[in-house]
Amino acid sequence: MQVSRTLIASAVVASLGGFLFGFDTVVISGAEQKIQSLWQLSPQMHGLAMSAALWGTVAGAIGGAWPTDRLGRRATLLWVGVLYFTSALWSAFAWDVYSFIVARMIGGIGVGISTVAAPLYITEIAPPRFRGRLTGMFQFNIVFGILIAYLSNSLLQDTTSSTDWRWMMGVEAIPAMFYTLFCFFIPESPRWLIAARGDRASGLLVLKKINPDVDVEILQRQVAEIAKADSTSTESDNSNSRFWTRRLRYPIMLAVLVAFFNQLSGINAILYFAPRILGMTGLANEAALLQSVGIGITNLLFTLLGLWLIDRVGRRPLLLIGSLGYILSLGMIAWVFHANSASFGLAADAMDAKVVAEKRIAAGNSTASNPAAEKLVVEELNQAIQRINNRIVVSPTEPTIESLAGDLSPDEVILRADEIIAQASEQSGMGGRLVLWGIFAFIAAHAVGQGAVIWVLVSEVFPNEHRAAGQSLGSATHWVFAALLTLYFPTVVSFLPPSYVFAFFCGMMVLQLLWVIALVPETKGVSLEDLQQQLRLK
Repeated sequence: MQVSRTLIASAVVASLGGFLFGFDTVVISGAEQKIQSLWQLSPQMHGLAMSAALWGTVAGAIGGAWPTDRLGRRATLLWVGVLYFTSALWSAFAWDVYSFIVARMIGGIGVGISTVAAPLYITEIAPPRFRGRLTGMFQFNIVFGILIAYLSNSLLQDTTSSTDWRWMMGVEAIPAMFYTLFCFFIPESPRWLIAARGDRASGLLVLKKINPDVDVEILQRQVAEIAKADSTSTESDNSNSRFWTRRLRYPIMLAVLVAFFNQLSGINAILYFAPRILGMTGLANEAALLQSVGIGITNLLFTLLGLWLIDRVGRRPLLLIGSLGYILSLGMIAWVFHANSASFGLAADAMDAKVVAEKRIAAGNSTASNPAAEKLVVEELNQAIQRINNRIVVSPTEPTIESLAGDLSPDEVILRADEIIAQASEQSGMGGRLVLWGIFAFIAAHAVGQGAVIWVLVSEVFPNEHRAAGQSLGSATHWVFAALLTLYFPTVVSFLPPSYVFAFFCGMMVLQLLWVIALVPETKGVSLEDLQQQLRLK
């Protein structure tokens, strides 16, 4: 069976919502420091401005089922493009932090709705043989969008002095505009036309467009099967029209747990805080390269591998492979942090002192406008120096590292912190490199396993009339735990040794492995209507 150009074009256009998702999520990284400086943001307000899109994403994911079911899959995708376009321009022209927060939340809502509508749309138009690869293009475009955002930021950085961040945020309007225009030319989902609208004729026309080589009688039988599956599930029991029923407990469990385990692997913590994690090992200089290039390329290559395998070996084997990769990589990272706790802890404290010293210099340049802020930074710097000295005194493993004098200038603190980081890294030997390799292995395991499977599996396991609500549930679960993990990870690692945190993530992946072995079905190559029968949803 050949894949028609209409089918490919429709799937590509829908998956471009993932590209905008990835771009929108990461583009803020190039602008956040200048935004903080421009509007003199407190740490709390800065955090709110940076996380606004994420909370908008949670709202979009929770409410995404309503437009997807009421307006249709195609119309919802089009409005997602409008939200991205509006957010990009509004962010670029934001006049204060509050208008910026509103703009970012609008973009986040678009991200949340896109994770509901786009995978669902592709799943409903794709033939079973190619459904995994076509739906998985959404994940590929997320990864690709992240890479392009990093590249865009690097090209625009310092091009227009203090306003370059506005160009970084506004450039997203260009792909958002094209995406919105392309959505006018893709067909509506045939399953939505038949099941939600009862329009068999229009559904058949769409099926002919995306399957031009298939005999008309076969397509007519497919239309009848879609209509029968919908009528059987809604007429056999009035309660079947409701979502929260015993009939749907199995797909609900699958959607919630695949999203839950996706985030409890620690993926967002490692993606967002990779420079911080590397800084703890003394590899601070490699942090920027890892975040902008290393993780992006690894993620892209192994996502491609996952898409190549998903319709060949299946969803379940990829989750098993990914789980084993998670366990090995996270276990290694936890062990390395435990074995090098003294030197890594010293490097982390020195990195903190360096950051505070840089803040002290910045505060000193604006003493007239905010002397109280400078006083707080001075106290913070003294505390950072004291933490370093305490660790050097109590630890017998760093005899060659000298304590810091209390009267050092911020510039001198930065120089000494760099020296301490280098010495701590040298004392840990290969420890920092092992953490670096462990992070790359972790990203590879995620990309080929959970990353490739999550949006495909959630969009497959629900019956037609509940697919949007099921996709919304899985997406909302994913984003709620992503927000919570991002919010609390910095606090947790400040109170607990990193080895404990990574050991916890590793333990959660052991539970995922057991869950996959015991409860996850294989959905490869099965029509959506036949899946309803196999999962006993009819």
